[in-house]
Amino acid sequence: MHPNFKKADALSREAIGAAIEVHRVMGPGLLESIYETCMLREFELRGIPVL
Repeated sequence: MHPNFKKADALSREAIGAAIEVHRVMGPGLLESIYETCMLREFELRGIPVL
């Protein structure tokens, strides 16, 4: 197993959890740019660094 697998797996779970939370709160049908802004904020709240 690659040494970074566990770290990548944990980060993937956090990112998917953030996406589910944004969709749960904001609902379907928003512009992609709005979802992007919400995702960036959710990542910030979760302490996930974003470039």
